[in-house]
Amino acid sequence: MIFPEDFVWGAATASYQIEGAVKEDGRGQSIWDTFSHTPGNVADGDTGDVACDHYHRYKDDIGLMGELGLAAYRFSIAWPRIQPDGEGSINPRGLAFYDRLVDELLAAKISPYVTLYHWDLPQGLEDRGGWTNRDTAYRFADYAQAVHDRLGDRVSDWTTLNEPWVAAFLGYGNGVHAPGRRDPGDAMRSAHHMLLGHGLATRALRAGGAQRIMLVVNSSPVLTPAQVNDPSAVPSEADAAVAHRIHALLTRQFLDPAVYGTYPEEVIAAAERNGGTGHIQDGDLALINAPIDLIGVNYYNPCVVEAGPGLPADAAWPGSEDVKFATADAPTTAMGWPIVPDGLSRLLVRLSEDYPQVGLMVTENGAAFEDVLENGRVHDAQRVAYLDGHLREVGRAIEAGADLRGYLVWSLLDNFEWAEGYRRRFGIVHVDYGTLTRVPKDSALWYRDVIRRNGL
Repeated sequence: MIFPEDFVWGAATASYQIEGAVKEDGRGQSIWDTFSHTPGNVADGDTGDVACDHYHRYKDDIGLMGELGLAAYRFSIAWPRIQPDGEGSINPRGLAFYDRLVDELLAAKISPYVTLYHWDLPQGLEDRGGWTNRDTAYRFADYAQAVHDRLGDRVSDWTTLNEPWVAAFLGYGNGVHAPGRRDPGDAMRSAHHMLLGHGLATRALRAGGAQRIMLVVNSSPVLTPAQVNDPSAVPSEADAAVAHRIHALLTRQFLDPAVYGTYPEEVIAAAERNGGTGHIQDGDLALINAPIDLIGVNYYNPCVVEAGPGLPADAAWPGSEDVKFATADAPTTAMGWPIVPDGLSRLLVRLSEDYPQVGLMVTENGAAFEDVLENGRVHDAQRVAYLDGHLREVGRAIEAGADLRGYLVWSLLDNFEWAEGYRRRFGIVHVDYGTLTRVPKDSALWYRDVIRRNGL
């Protein structure tokens, strides 16, 4: 299986998960600092205070990227490094770190893919309402412009938001992510204000001359249990209806406004039942509907549902009344997530059909397993099999006509896995959290060879 000549191979990380140095060079506090330091929120009481210490070891990490042959590195900017309180004056020492990072990447002939928001909202903004406060969308656009003003001469690829569904509904809905709020109305408002921030930031980036802009979503094919292993299975009318509704809440809630300037009726209905729609002001959808070049797709597993008459809405899914969230009949990762590689090809083909005017990129795909370092090696055969299976589905999606531009593995490094702390390892490079020593796993060497041959 050979991939297109210009197919982009790379890896992805996020600032709070790898950088550490949380009190250095004028960085302010983020909601993940607050959340992780609150007892009971994160497994084993772990925090991102040190993480992988990428802030000081970035040159070595870029050296590893070069050895693996990566053409692209997707990383996120820590907003609290740029504006410690989320607004006002710019912290030059914070921007200087990303200056050094971008220059080092370019020297290694690795394209920087910048994500402006990967969940580490400045705590000062959260104290003023966070994403439930409409003003945060405007502060985000200011921050985006400040970063582009500094890096835009060298960075061509920009992402506004990473997985706004997770940030809104796990952060403000069921509270398992920062800032830990539990209110469905807050979650709906936050999702809309993130989209508003995306639209405003996209316009600011365009005005500054940004070449390519992407919105990254955690999308999944929404399947009934029978469809997981049999794509031809025909669901009942009731099951098909709930699958259609959950797809609207998970994926169309974000992509329809960004690409078409409309909300699905299922999203409006959910908002009306959870705090109302007063936060959606006249003209908002026109602002959100700022043209983007790419949809970033983060895929890990399918979303499996069936009709569940009488069930209340799940806390993370306002609007999911009468829906039973089911399990897939499939092997699982250490996260308990089912491994269904062809869910990725089904998803990519669906997105290319629903949003044909926008290109696609797999911006995250990977798995956590119980890795063991023995005699200086990590033999992670399960991860190799996982990545091989998913990349074959990427190839099949391209053959089926999906306009897919590249694949970024999650993740380059083992890192702070949010509420799971350091118990879950997603990296293709092993990190010893005591010494911070990096060791490429077998999966990294396998991925290096995939890149060299541009195929499987």
